[in-house]
Amino acid sequence: MGDATSNRHASIAYSARSDIGMRRTNNQDSYIALPAEDDHAWLSRGHLFVVADGMGAHAAGELASKLAADGVVHHYRKLRQLSPPEAILKAFRDTNGEIHRRGQANSEFRNMGTTCSALLLLPQGALAAHVGDSRV
Repeated sequence: MGDATSNRHASIAYSARSDIGMRRTNNQDSYIALPAEDDHAWLSRGHLFVVADGMGAHAAGELASKLAADGVVHHYRKLRQLSPPEAILKAFRDTNGEIHRRGQANSEFRNMGTTCSALLLLPQGALAAHVGDSRV
């Protein structure tokens, strides 16, 4: 019976949508959903959802939001040796460093910025992480 219960929790229904709004000419939103692939992944890493919103008044907000969403997911997946709370914190820090370095390396991207919010659903509960003025 324990297997049936864990199977039920390992799957999740979710949806995502982004809207450019009425004032912008390009959409600076990025999002990624990383649901657990199986029971083992659910129990050890949970479901991860990331949303980033590029800063419209800054250069390359669209690029910054894509780098943020992709980077957080990439680093979280790579940091399996850390606990999920430690891994999500390090994923945010490492991704921030990469975005900053990318901005410094190219004068067109110098002031690029983004918000980034993540929701990590674990068997023990939920963990939210964010930078900027977007909230989970």
